[in-house]
Amino acid sequence: MAMDVVDFEIKGSEMQFVEVELDPGEAAVGEAGSMMFMDAGIGMDTVFGDGSQAQGGIFGKLLGAGKRLITGESLFTTVYTNQGSTKLRVGFAAPYPGKILPMDLKQLGGMLICQKDAFLCAAKGVSLGIHFQQKISTGFFGGEGFIMQKLEGDGLAFVHAGGTVVRRELKPGQTLFVDTGCLVALTPNVNFEVQYVGKIKTALFGGEGLFFAKVAGPGTVWLQSLPFSRLASRVFAAAPQRGGSREEGSALGGFGAGGLLGGILGGDDE
Repeated sequence: MAMDVVDFEIKGSEMQFVEVELDPGEAAVGEAGSMMFMDAGIGMDTVFGDGSQAQGGIFGKLLGAGKRLITGESLFTTVYTNQGSTKLRVGFAAPYPGKILPMDLKQLGGMLICQKDAFLCAAKGVSLGIHFQQKISTGFFGGEGFIMQKLEGDGLAFVHAGGTVVRRELKPGQTLFVDTGCLVALTPNVNFEVQYVGKIKTALFGGEGLFFAKVAGPGTVWLQSLPFSRLASRVFAAAPQRGGSREEGSALGGFGAGGLLGGILGGDDE
């Protein structure tokens, strides 16, 4: 189905959100839990599947929900419809520091392939599918780049990326090597495969893993400087590993007011 034509405004710098303006009768579909605020007069409807309403019957709904489940997303999306007689706004917030990218699917040929957790919201009519990389090597070693989301439609979709985002236009035959987590989105004509880093020493001690993504033009790719997986691994590595209480840095350990306060805040004492 044709997507609604919506106006929007992206606000903020590090922690951005997008305000989508809906005319009477227009609607936007958002990832579950992404809504920040909405004007009175906007109706919410949580739907089973991707919210495109392109599938008919229970089988179509199950198919749409199953595609989202494979990509690791919620089985449900939420549709926000302007039920009033004037223009109203609804806001969608980014889940972690980064940038929100407006993607005009019509200008991109009607399709965009993106990381499985990149979709934030879109005008009503977007279809969320799955895109499997075709090569066996990508299937075994592709990691974050193996199963990706496929956004289809003819209007605006909003994608979120971590850190700073760069858009690269690849000429025919031009090749770029990328960490699989840093690849946010690409147009369908870009050739994507996984390649071994080449040297055992680099693979074991380089810190970048055994494989990286090889993308070749023609086409467009979007790259992010801070994949969420990298952010999460750093947070986990720095977090206390014994129930939220660190005991290093003090010879007194659990004695005195410091130990008492640490026990209260850490929650270690039953």
